[in-house]
Amino acid sequence: MGATGLVGTEMLRLLEQRSFPVDALRLYASPRSEGRLIPFAGDDVPCEVLRDGCFDGLDLVIVDVDDPLSAEWSPKAAAAGAAVIDKSAAFRMDPDVPLVVAEVNPEDMREMRKGIASCPNCTTMIPVTALAPLHRAARIDRMVVSSYQSVSGAGQAGLHELDAQWRALDGRAADLMRAGTGDPLVAGEVWSKPIAGNVIPLAGSVREAGYTSEEWKMVRESRKILHDPDIRSTVTCVRVPVYVGHAVTVNVRFHRPMTKAEAVELLAAAPGVRLVDGGDGIPTPQDAAGIDPVLVGRVREDPSEPGTLDLWITGDNLRKGAALNGVQMAELLL
Repeated sequence: MGATGLVGTEMLRLLEQRSFPVDALRLYASPRSEGRLIPFAGDDVPCEVLRDGCFDGLDLVIVDVDDPLSAEWSPKAAAAGAAVIDKSAAFRMDPDVPLVVAEVNPEDMREMRKGIASCPNCTTMIPVTALAPLHRAARIDRMVVSSYQSVSGAGQAGLHELDAQWRALDGRAADLMRAGTGDPLVAGEVWSKPIAGNVIPLAGSVREAGYTSEEWKMVRESRKILHDPDIRSTVTCVRVPVYVGHAVTVNVRFHRPMTKAEAVELLAAAPGVRLVDGGDGIPTPQDAAGIDPVLVGRVREDPSEPGTLDLWITGDNLRKGAALNGVQMAELLL
C-alpha cells in the first residue's frame, strides 16, 4: 500500500536488490495511479486501488500510507490472514502491536497479537539503532536530542518545495539573504517559512506542552523499542534544506558512567552501525545517502557532566529510516 510514494518506491527497489522471495506482487496506490505500470524483477506490475477483498490470498502486506488510511485498511489485511508491516503511526503505541527496529528488538516480531507490526518514525529509528547497544550496557537515564531532518521526510511535496525555492533564488541567494534585505522567498505549501537557505525549528504539528508530533514520537517510541518506560528525553526537531538524510545530536546520560572508549568499542561492534574514523569523524547526510547503516561520529565525553556522552548520528531517512527496516522485518517473518 502506497507503492508510488518515495518510501514505496525505495521499498520495491530493496525487495528486488535483496532477492526477497516474491511469487506474486500486488501494488496499491491512489486512484490517480490506477493502471500505472511499475517495473519489478523484470516484470511490469499494474497499480490497483484498495477495495473489499483486495488482500485475499496474500501472505504479507506492507503499508506506507497516511495514518487514517492505515487505521482503516491494515486491520482488514490482518483479518484476511496476511501479516502486516505498517510504516504509519497508526498502531505504533498500541500495546498489542510490536514497534521494531530490526537490529535492536527483532524478538518482538514474535508478539504480533493483532497480526500487525509497526516501523518507528524515521527520526527515531536512526538514533535508536546506535543508542541500543549503549543502553544495553549502561541503561539510558536521560537524553537531550536535536534533529536535523531532510525535506524528503515530508514526502514528494517537500522535495518539490525545496527544489522550487532553490530555483527561485537563481544564484541570488548570497545577496538576497544578507541581513537587512528581507526574505527573498515566500512560504510554500508544506512549511510556513521558506526552507531553501533556511532552517525551520518545527517538524510535525504542535501538540501538548508546545512540543511537536515528531518530538513526542522520539520520546515515546524510543521507550517502547528499548523496553524502558523510564527513559527521560527532551527533543527539538528541526527541518533543514537537505534532500535526503536525517541527523541528530544526542547528549545521553546513563545510569552508570560510560566513557568514550567504552562507547566506541560498543558502537564498532553494533549491527546496523558504522563508526566513522573511530568516532572522531564527521559523517554527513550525504555520506549516509543510499547505504544501509547509520553513521556515528563526534563521540565525546561531556565535560560538564561526567559519565555523559555526546554523539552525532546520521542515516538515510528513506532507506534505513523507512524502507529497509520494513524489508528487514519481512525477512524476520520468514
